[in-house]
Amino acid sequence: MSVPPKAPANATKRVAVKFGTLSHEPLVDAEGDIIGRAAGPTLVRRLLRLFPDPILIGPEQRRCRGFVQQPLQFIDGDNTVVINMDVLDSPVVWTVLKEGARSPHVMNFLWQNVSEFTETVRQASLGLSFGLFPTFANSERTAQEVRGVLNEWAVPALADTAVVGWANLGIHLQRVRPHSPTSIPLVMYPAVTLASRKRPDLFMRVVSAVCARTPIRLEMRLQEKDLISEKAMRISREKWTWVGPMATREDYWDRLAHTTAFLATSADESYGLQYLEGLAAGAIGIFPNLPWARALLPENYPYLYDSEQQAEEMLFHAVTDPEGCKRETAAAAGDLDAWIRSRHSDDSFERAIASYTAKWFGA
Repeated sequence: MSVPPKAPANATKRVAVKFGTLSHEPLVDAEGDIIGRAAGPTLVRRLLRLFPDPILIGPEQRRCRGFVQQPLQFIDGDNTVVINMDVLDSPVVWTVLKEGARSPHVMNFLWQNVSEFTETVRQASLGLSFGLFPTFANSERTAQEVRGVLNEWAVPALADTAVVGWANLGIHLQRVRPHSPTSIPLVMYPAVTLASRKRPDLFMRVVSAVCARTPIRLEMRLQEKDLISEKAMRISREKWTWVGPMATREDYWDRLAHTTAFLATSADESYGLQYLEGLAAGAIGIFPNLPWARALLPENYPYLYDSEQQAEEMLFHAVTDPEGCKRETAAAAGDLDAWIRSRHSDDSFERAIASYTAKWFGA
């Protein structure tokens, strides 16, 4: 990972976190807690825990559990750094803050795939945002994508002076539980959405083919809008599948401890948190031979497929001989657990983003 700058001793500014667009639906429930277990709300929780007296940008002013919520218009732009998780509207955020501040402080936090922004207007808007405001990326690969967008879409005056930092998001290793396999191998769908980028149809074709050869159980936990979709309903009708809502963190780690294998089919990922959590919990991960997967895994990781048939054979091997797969992984790529702990600790990420925020803004 990159080496973050040393934080100055005189950090005085508060930090506010903005998730979603300015018209985004409320993120806080009636009790004052962050709603949702998907990647975005989870990152919001991590950021709010990291900084003293934090602020969450929201539709109304209220005191919540461990933070306060304030509309953007109420933020003291001269003495607050807004970490914006929707980087497209950073210029708008700056404009709103500028109405009451001499020098607003806005920082991009890029935690999504640049490839999701396909339209020319969005790509050009990304280039402008990256050029105007310091950008912190959730992985080295994402930081490289930021530089690529800057080189293609930003004018040289902005691209040449752009400020970019990064650290791997990392996983909360203390939550990992001892692996305890089930009598019938358990396969996990390693996502909470059925978005086309995740290629769920490819996933189901491969897993169905493996199920036809050997008994397995499939577990798929989805966010609400995907859970009630026709596709999810169709998958749930299979006798060997279980499709349900996203679990609490405790239940999630408990199920991971029983998972035999997972099959990654996503066309692109900015990082891959859920895959690392599965690997750390002792599951065998089968990945597409794509740049995002190679960037996430140790060199010589053996289970990278180039075709649907290869994916089927690798997953079949994983559910019928998981211990053999672990031995093969150790022989090819070394101690996977130690590698994850050294490269993907959430402590390293939190130290890095705090250091960059302090260096860039004195927060």
